[in-house]
Amino acid sequence: LSTLQRNRKLDENQWNAAATYRRTAVMASLYTVKGIVVLDNDGERVLAKYYDDTYPSVKEQKAFEKSLFQKTSRANAEIVMFEGITCVYRSNVDLFFYVFGSASENELMLANVLNGFYDAVSLVVRENVEKASLFGSLSTVLLILDELVDGGIILETDPVALAKINEPKSSGGTDSPIEQNVATVMSSAASMLRRSLLT
Repeated sequence: LSTLQRNRKLDENQWNAAATYRRTAVMASLYTVKGIVVLDNDGERVLAKYYDDTYPSVKEQKAFEKSLFQKTSRANAEIVMFEGITCVYRSNVDLFFYVFGSASENELMLANVLNGFYDAVSLVVRENVEKASLFGSLSTVLLILDELVDGGIILETDPVALAKINEPKSSGGTDSPIEQNVATVMSSAASMLRRSLLT
């Protein structure tokens, strides 16, 4: 090979290496969440959303959830690292909320996702976040989950914005304070009725 051909080949290899590095860096910075799971106090799945193929089958997901619950159910920490993942979690009454990413993931970013999800759910159920109230607002909770993270990419973590995801958009005018109060009372009554029927 001539010197010119060798230099051209080197430039092509360097360009390919740089392009691969850029693609990897972009993917590593965007895909920050591997999954979000909510388990009850028996370790059973309430809802789960996995964003990559780390646990491709339901059987593997349930085995992971079982080992995750065993590791965290009696611990006082808010973060755990095992099986090549970083997991932040929060428990309340009868639910455990988990957000996890790769072992090299930023724990603060994962905690921000967890807190945004938990606080948005708390705003939606307007009471203690527990299994019965979560099931009563499950469709809205699933919408919140979809708006929070899409394909592993964090979209929105503001709980107020997430909680308003299911509110109907007004068409120009605003409701009067009386209409807003009536709507709030009706919503609270419906929530209490659902809770009493579920218990």
